[in-house]
Amino acid sequence: MPKFEHLRHLPPTPLTQPRPFVLVVAPLRSNVNLSRMVRLAGCSGINEIIHCGSGKIDREIARDAADVVKLTTPRSLPPVLDKLRIQGYRCVGLEQTTHSQSMYSYQFAHQTALVIGSEREGLSQEILDRLDDVVEIPVYGKPASYNVVTATTMAVYEYCRQFPQG
Repeated sequence: MPKFEHLRHLPPTPLTQPRPFVLVVAPLRSNVNLSRMVRLAGCSGINEIIHCGSGKIDREIARDAADVVKLTTPRSLPPVLDKLRIQGYRCVGLEQTTHSQSMYSYQFAHQTALVIGSEREGLSQEILDRLDDVVEIPVYGKPASYNVVTATTMAVYEYCRQFPQG
């Protein structure tokens, strides 16, 4: 049986190119959730989060990612999504909807804007109308949905699994 030894803080896995991926986030009620998303982005090699809201980053939660992830705060998300689509991003919502696709079988486009709804309301119809695709993560018990950061983490992980080099 092999002997395992704990290693702390290995250097990041190098990417061959920057990830053409952006998180687009509706206003969140919790600064903790926003800070966790910033840390997720930093750990995943995602350089930008677009967050429509007045959230503040808690550096104790976001850690070093607060220094490397660009956080932009537009007044409204619909014009942002329109601009991202013109720039060639595929706008993908993470939500339970009619015609949403299971995360298990979804193939992300390399250039993806992952659109995340707020904790309670999810994505508004105005946002849903601007999306190319909607994916959902199957839930097998109660409650009927994951926490917003948990779901975002699973979706980002799946994107990174599909594009491990960036």
